[in-house]
Amino acid sequence: MTAKNKEALELATRVVDYIEKDALTDADKKAIHDESIANFNENYNPGWLEYRKSVSTDSAFIEWEDEGDVFRDLNGTEFIDCLGGFGIFICGHNNQEIKKTVRAQLDRFSLHSQELVDPLRGYLAKLLAMITPGDLQYSFFTNGGAEAVEMALKLARLATGGRWYISTVGAFHGKSMGAISMGGKGAYREDYIPMIQQVQHVEYGNADATETAIKNLQAVGEKVAAIIVEPVQGEAGVNIPPTGYLKRLREIADKYGVALIFDEIQTGLGRTGTMWRCEVEDVTPDIMTFGKASSGGVVPITGIIARPWTYEKSGVGTGQEGKMFDNPWILGSPTFGGNPLACAAFISTIKYMLKNDIPGQAKEKGEYYLKGLQKLHEKYPTVLTAYRGAGMLICMEFPEAEVGYDVTKHLFERKVMVAGTLVNAKTVRIEPPATQSYETIDKVLAALDEALAAVKADFKL
Repeated sequence: MTAKNKEALELATRVVDYIEKDALTDADKKAIHDESIANFNENYNPGWLEYRKSVSTDSAFIEWEDEGDVFRDLNGTEFIDCLGGFGIFICGHNNQEIKKTVRAQLDRFSLHSQELVDPLRGYLAKLLAMITPGDLQYSFFTNGGAEAVEMALKLARLATGGRWYISTVGAFHGKSMGAISMGGKGAYREDYIPMIQQVQHVEYGNADATETAIKNLQAVGEKVAAIIVEPVQGEAGVNIPPTGYLKRLREIADKYGVALIFDEIQTGLGRTGTMWRCEVEDVTPDIMTFGKASSGGVVPITGIIARPWTYEKSGVGTGQEGKMFDNPWILGSPTFGGNPLACAAFISTIKYMLKNDIPGQAKEKGEYYLKGLQKLHEKYPTVLTAYRGAGMLICMEFPEAEVGYDVTKHLFERKVMVAGTLVNAKTVRIEPPATQSYETIDKVLAALDEALAAVKADFKL
């Protein structure tokens, strides 16, 4: 064994011991703290510690455990989570019902052989067909949100033969090359240009602009594959489109023969007060992405679900006369996509959501938050200039980014975690678990009251 490998074995052994210990010593805590800061600075994505916008610049807080609607650092300092991992923890932190299912599957087998039929993938696909709108039927499982978007974009091309996409200004669909090409924020795109060239961005919420873009492209001989849109723009600042927007997009897609993709990675699975945001307008997309909440806060899993026609016309699924096409993996073949642990987590999450009416909880508690924000807006109109939300996807707006960042810092001092949107604190999201108690919500609103008063004084607003 080389000297470096021996050193690596010693470090790995020590870290495994930290993980497996029931309780850490003071010496353990100091080592974990000091080494974590050094490791992030020396080995992980340089600059990340300095770049964070959601928390204090004090790096003393090392996340170590969580439960319910809180997480704790190494020393047991407790924070109320109103960030929710950008939407992951809709069923709460460390959900024991979901973890029980995952533990049972872990003890049986963790990953699939890739060749035999693993039953959980089939059961999960069946469940998704049951809980999604309309005739959405065929699923494909991936690992991260951007990967799911890539699959949606590829399926749309295969199904329609088109090459162009219509996206929206302010959109966020992930940061892989295809997904970021659909993105509507210049700061994320500029360093990678040229990307996928056949993309037009139109104003979000403006269905007429979408139709004009498609009509003009078709007039000059170009074929459009898909419209891709978030039913609520999350990262752009929880932008809620006008009523009827989604329905009009459905009509436009049908009129011009293009696929309609709804990116429900952040808005789906109860977050906005219905199981899927598109249900608000009773609209079924041709392809829908899902993720974040699907993990149950335990094991990552994302993917797409699509209407039968997309597979039938694409040559991916069963074709004419029931014949299978040569390459069912043409969309992709992720080694870990739909693995047994992830499927177990998602299946248990669906059970928990339906049994505990997570969408209904998100709707009622979101309305409670908005009533509290209305009072604070009236009390501090020069600081909290606007607020909006759908379910437990809520946004506060401030006069400028510096003001919003100051609010997040004052909340952090009061042990409440929030964060800006699209790396900008002019708009700050509140995105807690739907399981968050009303008592905790009252604590958050009280802390926000104090934070707004402090910021008003700081900036003399």
